[in-house]
Amino acid sequence: MRHGRRESLAAWAFAAPALVVIALFFAVPVFAGLALSLTDFDIYALASLSNLRWQGLDNYLHVLSLPLFWKALGNTLYFVVLGVPLSIGVSLAAAVLLQSKLVRFKPLLRTALFAPVVTTLVAVAVIWRYLFHVKYGLVNYTLQSLGIDPIDWLGDPHWSMPTIILFAAWKNFGGNMIIFIAALQAVPHDLYEAARLDGARPWAQFRHITLANIAPTLLMVSILTTAGYFQLFAEPYVMTQGGPLQSTVSVLYLMYEEGFKWWNLGLASAVAFVLFVIIVVVSKGLIALQRRLTGGEA
Repeated sequence: MRHGRRESLAAWAFAAPALVVIALFFAVPVFAGLALSLTDFDIYALASLSNLRWQGLDNYLHVLSLPLFWKALGNTLYFVVLGVPLSIGVSLAAAVLLQSKLVRFKPLLRTALFAPVVTTLVAVAVIWRYLFHVKYGLVNYTLQSLGIDPIDWLGDPHWSMPTIILFAAWKNFGGNMIIFIAALQAVPHDLYEAARLDGARPWAQFRHITLANIAPTLLMVSILTTAGYFQLFAEPYVMTQGGPLQSTVSVLYLMYEEGFKWWNLGLASAVAFVLFVIIVVVSKGLIALQRRLTGGEA
């Protein structure tokens, strides 16, 4: 009994520093944000807490009644529904390609494809904004050389979000690619040899061996990528400022404007927690879908 207690105390002692950091930099801000979402905390409350008033769930009801919130949610869902499959698909394709015997200079290619992940998002967003400039951008210059009329990529509501989705996929796919490479390296080669002896074609090998063995990794990447894409902010902030015609306003961008442009910090906190609930629900849905597809195994 004493030996077990000592081991338990030692375990808590080793975990204590990490738990303290989590409490200070995660738990405390989350509970503070939740408390703010139940008040009308604004610039006047910053001057004096006596101006702070209890709102209860009024902020959440107000958020759900805002037309701009539903517009932002629709834009965010559009970004997630198109961007997540594109990013994961490109990541998986690049990982499979780099694991094949057809590719040479694999370390160099891995470094080059991973480079966008470690570059500063704002810096590359500015570069992409100039690449897609309607008059001076390299993309439209190439289109004109092919006899195609230039497109206002960031000024046309029909093209602004697809352009941001393309940029986000390019910026983020390298991180998932490295995770997929690690998962692919763990797949036993004996399975592929046995499948080839049985006459299985490459697509059948990929479907029944590769995808089946990396399914847990695919689920994890899907959840992390989806959660990250729901938090769309920097791309529209730098490239379009939410325009044109609010076609790139995201939920997080709306939260930023309410909190730091109009100083409605209570309402902004409510927007943040509504987004949190949406991310949790979608993540739970992905886990349930994966369990159903794999026969109940997570």
